[in-house]
Amino acid sequence: MTNKYICVIWPCNDNSVEKEIQRRILAGNRTYFATINLFRSRLLSRAIKIILYKTLIRPVVSYGAEAWTLTKNEEQALLIFERKIFRRIYGPKYENGQLKSRTNRELEEMHKGENTVKWIGGQRISWLGHLDRMEEDRMPKKIFSQELEGTRRRGRPRKRWKEEVERDFQVLVVRRWRELVADRKKWKGHCSTGQSPQWAVVLMEEVIWP
Repeated sequence: MTNKYICVIWPCNDNSVEKEIQRRILAGNRTYFATINLFRSRLLSRAIKIILYKTLIRPVVSYGAEAWTLTKNEEQALLIFERKIFRRIYGPKYENGQLKSRTNRELEEMHKGENTVKWIGGQRISWLGHLDRMEEDRMPKKIFSQELEGTRRRGRPRKRWKEEVERDFQVLVVRRWRELVADRKKWKGHCSTGQSPQWAVVLMEEVIWP
């Protein structure tokens, strides 16, 4: 590629995850169209294009996602964007003499249930492991281990980060994580894929937050 493209992400000053995700998706779109010649090339296989998506586009959309807490609508927005890219990569299918768009279920089966939301869950768990191994005098560790004072605003409260990670543990079937997190390389290697570490599937006899 002869041209260089720079993707600028403006910070979100009001701490709105929804607005941040909208910015990330727009940035992901710009990244896709900046590299559209690669995704349209017939010299590259679909498998290579999926790797390009995960290498070039998904990091732009999910930058900093290990600190996110997502609502259902925000998760849906991320999944819609990802499916749009996958449909462009795979193209329509020929069925009963007609071209038809691939369904969400077909795309999910093609990727064995893996998606960007599960991948973000893996990133959160990976970051949790980093926090747990961190020295006690580090500021992120202090913030993580302390409880903030004050009251929440009225209305349904947004999920806390710890509550989001608890759900990630349930989805990825990760248990007794404190016994496993000491092995940094193995822990990060499994969690970064958004798949459950098979060696972590054991009987759960302890609470997640002791």
